[in-house]
Amino acid sequence: MKDVKKLVLTALFAALACVATMIIRIPTPGTGGYIHPGDAIVILCGVYLGPVAGFLAAGMGSALSDLLGGYFLYVPITFAVKGLVALFTAIFYQKIATSKKSRRYAGVAAGGICDIILVAGGYFLCESFLYGVSGALASVIPNTIQGISGLVISIILYAALSAVPEFRRLSMTHKKTA
Repeated sequence: MKDVKKLVLTALFAALACVATMIIRIPTPGTGGYIHPGDAIVILCGVYLGPVAGFLAAGMGSALSDLLGGYFLYVPITFAVKGLVALFTAIFYQKIATSKKSRRYAGVAAGGICDIILVAGGYFLCESFLYGVSGALASVIPNTIQGISGLVISIILYAALSAVPEFRRLSMTHKKTA
């Protein structure tokens, strides 16, 4: 039963990542990309699902939004970058979060910092090969803004979801026990 629940939650978070990425799009001038709130869900994938399921949900959901949105070239890049954000978020959350409420929020914030670094850096690296360094530089500031908004929104959503007992248990399930 636990495996079915984990599979359903992974699929749910993948769908949420896709929808959150596609529903609100703020175009970025000069890059052809857009800023969106999907990164908040990517961060929460790591917090609530752990490293492996979080990687899969965040990667698949975000890549699906690129596929459906016509950004075909970015599908594998997005899968890897967003999956890694969730993976590292899960690792940092597991190491930082304790039963103290403030430490759990610090774990979520650490995931947001991972998001800022990996999204801005990961897309810059990949786009450097596609468009050259100067072309890739155009996306660094928008990706950083997106990461900052993902950090803020994920903390707000985490606060709301922590009021739900099932989500509170779920976020504590993936912490490593000594």
